[in-house]
Amino acid sequence: MTSNKQDRTVELDIGGRKRAFDIDDPKLPDWVHEAALGSEGYPYDEKMDKGDYKKTLENLQIELIKLQFWLNASGKRMISVFEGRDAAGKGGTIFSIRAYLNPRSARIVALPKPTEAEAGQWYFQRYVEHFPTSGEAVLFDRSWYNRGVVEPVMGFCTPDQCKKFLRETPHFEEMIVDDGIHFFKFWLNIGREMQLKRFHDRRHDPLKIWKLSPMDVAALTKWDDYTKARDRMLEKTHTAQAPWMVVKANDKRRARINVIRHLLLSIDYEGRDKEVIGDIDDRIIGEGPAFLD
Repeated sequence: MTSNKQDRTVELDIGGRKRAFDIDDPKLPDWVHEAALGSEGYPYDEKMDKGDYKKTLENLQIELIKLQFWLNASGKRMISVFEGRDAAGKGGTIFSIRAYLNPRSARIVALPKPTEAEAGQWYFQRYVEHFPTSGEAVLFDRSWYNRGVVEPVMGFCTPDQCKKFLRETPHFEEMIVDDGIHFFKFWLNIGREMQLKRFHDRRHDPLKIWKLSPMDVAALTKWDDYTKARDRMLEKTHTAQAPWMVVKANDKRRARINVIRHLLLSIDYEGRDKEVIGDIDDRIIGEGPAFLD
């Protein structure tokens, strides 16, 4: 009698060693568990204390509410773009920012794949339609940067389309900033073993399994391709006017805290309390591709 179970074991080259990884096996391999937090040179041996995290996050969320009141009153606009490795924690970071804000003027935008009509438009057009009006903040859970990393790696665009995108994007973003919009770009980065651990967690948690897409599984063997695409994208689109902030996100708690701190310290809103906000951890967040070195 034959089994209908599909064997999804893949052979991975990690640190010069061949490793077998089966995402369907409910037991996480020891080599993944032991290396996950410290992967890709993460600077901490332990996660941020949960109690400290919750208290710090609450104080920062109060400051975010002040920021929203200021945006509403002043008519200023804000866009934050969240990109990164698959399973790097983009959605959770956005949720921690958005959790207590008024949804009428703080929107999350997570677009599906383009429709046939959208595919025939100017590439940036469907994103511009979701840009903020007076007093609004918009948080993009992935953005036009799909064309910088995911699409070329997975074969969803041509090399010429990607080159054109990388050439045009700095000019596009210069217009955003010149129009007075507070504009932020975050790249959340995680190590390979941490990514495997989070994929495995999603596969075997019935509350998270919806987060694991066929593209995630297909990407298991494309780590190096994604790295090359990421590095090229950061190099071509990191500018003085629209810089990339790179976040080491193996510990989601520290990542969220430092992303929010960066937002709050970058805008001089009414009632801002720098003492409550605290200092950026420059081991966790830094500017541009050099922070990955």
